[in-house]
Amino acid sequence: MPTAEKVEQVSALAQKMSAAKSIFMADFTGLDVASVTELRRALRGASVEYQVVKNRLAKRAAADAGLDGLSEYLSGPTAMTFAQEDPLEPARILQKFIDNGGKLAIKSGVLDGDLLSPEQVKQLALLPTRDELIVKLMGSVRGPLYGLEGVLSGLLRGLVGTLAALEESRRDDDGGGGD
Repeated sequence: MPTAEKVEQVSALAQKMSAAKSIFMADFTGLDVASVTELRRALRGASVEYQVVKNRLAKRAAADAGLDGLSEYLSGPTAMTFAQEDPLEPARILQKFIDNGGKLAIKSGVLDGDLLSPEQVKQLALLPTRDELIVKLMGSVRGPLYGLEGVLSGLLRGLVGTLAALEESRRDDDGGGGD
């Protein structure tokens, strides 16, 4: 019979799973305390929660949250990240940690209710951030505008030059023939 404490843990974990924009699971075997602290700090800075879970309780919570596909990935040491804001930021942070020599293995992830393989999580980590995409979009919009500005100012310079030449030729015609 489950204890009240375990029922509460399952309920809290199911609520986190349901509320999260994305969930990523990793095997943290071989991580020392300093590495875990560094990883937690990086995740916390991005408003991402990191939690080591008991697989048996996590399986029940996943079932309660409607994420039955997670069960196959809940074996061995498991840590989960829960993103409340940017759904891809945990994948970026975890992948960066791995790329910098962190002993972490991504097991799976959930994004918009879809189960992701470790390879898909890695591909998500390579996508540009929202801010980077906005900067690229603004650059794409600004380029043609600058080109249009250049063309229009060139036309205006040409028009001003033509008018100045026309005025100069009329002055020469008026001033030169009257003496």
